[in-house]
Amino acid sequence: MQNKLNIVAGISLILLSGFTVVKNMEFKNADYPSFSAEAHRGGRGLMPENTIPAMKNGIDLGVTTLEMDTHITADGEVVLSHDEYINPLFSLTPDGKEISNEEGKNLILYKMKYEDLKKYDVGSKFYSKFPRQKKLKTYMPLLSELIDSVQNYIKINHKKPVFYNIETKCSPAGDGIYNPGPQEFVDKLMAVLIKKKILPYVVIQSFDKRTLQIIHKQYPDVRTSYLIENKKSFEDNMTDLGFTPFILSPAYKLVNADLVKKCHDAKIKVLPWTVNTKDEIEQLKALGVDGVISDYPDLY
Repeated sequence: MQNKLNIVAGISLILLSGFTVVKNMEFKNADYPSFSAEAHRGGRGLMPENTIPAMKNGIDLGVTTLEMDTHITADGEVVLSHDEYINPLFSLTPDGKEISNEEGKNLILYKMKYEDLKKYDVGSKFYSKFPRQKKLKTYMPLLSELIDSVQNYIKINHKKPVFYNIETKCSPAGDGIYNPGPQEFVDKLMAVLIKKKILPYVVIQSFDKRTLQIIHKQYPDVRTSYLIENKKSFEDNMTDLGFTPFILSPAYKLVNADLVKKCHDAKIKVLPWTVNTKDEIEQLKALGVDGVISDYPDLY
């Protein structure tokens, strides 16, 4: 009996040890672009946001990095979407009908199974905010499907590898309503990224410092980007985050020479969002930023 207990204990220790190894896995990050030209949500000024066609278009335009947003569905899938609900501004029902604002806000992704939300059309409806956006019937993809599609597209078209700048769309106020808690969110996201073996090309970004803190602790080799739109000092934001991220990603109007210098002195890259004119991109380049995020990847 004691031998059996010892065997069970040994197996348990191996399993636990394996889990620890996964949590603290080591890998070699790919060389980051000297200037990260990023397609915001795949380049929503030109194509339906956070969709596979948008990402492929960004690749064709030569971006270095695909920027995207992730949510968790009711059945635990990692899906691409900026909004926590199906957005009536650019979405149609499975049978092609309009969605009212009230209806849309009740279509919460965290409360829906993926097989149901995939039926909604997020590309056919004219989106007045982006009149140049190409219209086509498409859907919200799983992150896993998007990665497969992008990696295959790169391979068959002999394109350079691209980076993935992936946002965790969560907040303390949304816990249990619009998103799971931060640990569960990180667990589900990282499970996909580890399975797809793209971590050398990944940056995880968020306004929610909790997910970044978890990743920094459990996956210290994974690059992180702290999104900000507050007017706190650089020092206060770093104290608030509690560690030195790979990137500080501020709203572009917050960027000045002093912020760029402080970041670079701390070996932090500066990646402003969302920059939608050629002149503004050039002005930010002159300040020495390390990349920009734009809705219009044809500006690079």
